[in-house]
Amino acid sequence: MKRRIFSQDFKLDAANLILKQGYTYKEAQEATGVSDGTLRNWVGQIQQERQGEIPAGARAITEEQQKVQALEKRIKQLEMEKEILKKATALLTTDSNQFSR
Repeated sequence: MKRRIFSQDFKLDAANLILKQGYTYKEAQEATGVSDGTLRNWVGQIQQERQGEIPAGARAITEEQQKVQALEKRIKQLEMEKEILKKATALLTTDSNQFSR
């Protein structure tokens, strides 16, 4: 059986049936065609995200946490670029010192 892939919006909408609209897990399962366990995982993850936590290795479901993940990725990229520039500057400085002698 092929594994189904769901968009982050679908996951949020399905979980909100339970969290905001008062559906039971069984009702949400029937409405979405998603298994009980999957719904419970999504609801649990959204509750964690609302507390500012994202399970390790998981893609954020809520828009706020998606932005946080994107910013963290950008910070990591900028830090790597900064290290490269530091090394390049140090290398150029030592090379220019060798030529000035």
